[in-house]
Amino acid sequence: MPYSDIFVGAAPVVTPDLAALGEFLRCALGLSAWKQTGSAGRPARWALRVNPSSGNLHPTEAYVVTGGRVAHYDPRDHALETRCAFDAAAWPEGVVCLVVLTSVHWREAWKYGERAFRYCQHDIGHALGAIRLSAARLGWSARLLPWPHDVLASLSGTDRAEDYADAEPEEPAVALLISAGHVPGEPVPDIPPAPLLSAIRGGRWTGRPTRLSPEVVPWPIIDEVAKATRRVEPGLAVEATRPVVGPRPAPTYEPGLRPLGTRSGGPPNARHVILHRRSALGFDPRGSLPLETLLAMLERLTAREQAPWDLQPWEPLVHLVLFVHRVEGLAPGIYAWLRGGTSPELLRTTLRPDFLWEPAAGTTASAADLTADGQTGLFLLAPLDVRGWAQRLSCEQDIAADGFLSLAMLARTGVIAERGGWWYRRLFWECGLIGQQLYLDAEAVGARSTGIGCFLDDAVHQVLGLTGQAWQSLYHFSMGLPVD
Repeated sequence: MPYSDIFVGAAPVVTPDLAALGEFLRCALGLSAWKQTGSAGRPARWALRVNPSSGNLHPTEAYVVTGGRVAHYDPRDHALETRCAFDAAAWPEGVVCLVVLTSVHWREAWKYGERAFRYCQHDIGHALGAIRLSAARLGWSARLLPWPHDVLASLSGTDRAEDYADAEPEEPAVALLISAGHVPGEPVPDIPPAPLLSAIRGGRWTGRPTRLSPEVVPWPIIDEVAKATRRVEPGLAVEATRPVVGPRPAPTYEPGLRPLGTRSGGPPNARHVILHRRSALGFDPRGSLPLETLLAMLERLTAREQAPWDLQPWEPLVHLVLFVHRVEGLAPGIYAWLRGGTSPELLRTTLRPDFLWEPAAGTTASAADLTADGQTGLFLLAPLDVRGWAQRLSCEQDIAADGFLSLAMLARTGVIAERGGWWYRRLFWECGLIGQQLYLDAEAVGARSTGIGCFLDDAVHQVLGLTGQAWQSLYHFSMGLPVD
């Protein structure tokens, strides 16, 4: 299947069975490669996964609920390990499965300390994107379930204290409903949690999680933030279910196939792109990106009717500030990409008053877009060489300066006070979704991307003129021509 087809609803519906479920998990959360280095006598060998993770540490675990069982997905052996067998009569028709994602904070905290919590949330966002696009490839739908923390804990068994007596705790994050064979234009199937929870709580549980470390260094602030950001109430009005629509329109900007000339042949294959996605470790500073390719990537981040964004039931809350180095047709400088959902004028009055806000050459943005709610566009803020700034702001990492561009994701953090602490997690999930899309689009055109979790947020805010808590930079990203 061509890579572009998974975004426009063109995939035929694959009949759900165990083989299809295996392919879904393989292309969502499975291993993508094994790497090895060192001498023959003492090689170092490690795995990579389809869903990216900070430091390749992978705190995200997945539990699959389907038929009459709750199973843990083991990516190393590509196996479903049964945790609970329950009465299958409680399972509704028309639903492929539920996927519950959890985080083992310690897997990040041993290396990153208190930053681990937000890194875990970035990784949940990456996993959400990977799951949605893997489902789209099979013609399946996916949506987030507005279920509170205690329901997720019971579904995944992470509230079973006796099973975790000798293992690091897992923090439930989110549940997704995966369905197939729905009628376009009709709502996706729903699933009431009460009968399912009753059956699972009365089921037969087996197995225990494996302990990771002989010692765990406590980080109380992570536990405090996790508790403060749990969703404790069921769905709200803002969680309105979106109907599934038919085939989506093609983007305004269609990138040339293989514009960077790194591969030959026809359109990139969806499965190949998904399984060959890698996090770049270094960039060739001589590489450049065509403007039309960049615009196609940016527009795809804004297409709310297309996968993976049809997974997100809230309006876009994250916008991009780009540090452009080498994009053909764009002058180097600082740019803003507005994703809609927020009045551009609001962001314009929030950033530095001396920014230009000129529509970028070759785009459909116009000056009128700045005063229209929900408009998108690419705007030049300041024309200058920003390679040194980008590198310093991203903790002196070369990857922020050597690629085509790097970017900061600005989140409207003011919604946390308006809607509740659990929106803190969602802002990071949205950043992770953006990152996952950029990862795959870069791979599709022969480039590479990498997430940058270490950056100097106060310095970023100073450069952009941000003050207060209404907007915060939550994630950095870069893209370029990779050096293996």
